[in-house]
Amino acid sequence: MLHIERKVGESIRLGNDIQVIVTKAANGTVRLAFEAPKEVKIYREEIYQRMQIEKTP
Repeated sequence: MLHIERKVGESIRLGNDIQVIVTKAANGTVRLAFEAPKEVKIYREEIYQRMQIEKTP
């Protein structure tokens, strides 16, 4: 697992098409903004896990 430290206003790239920007950090939480093509689905982990459980017969 890669760990990266970023400050508010800084970003990282995932491949050529996805940018993740730190927009706010306070009180132990971080707000992120994502710039990605529309076909890229972005989910919070707890939502993704729930979707996987509901998809399983």
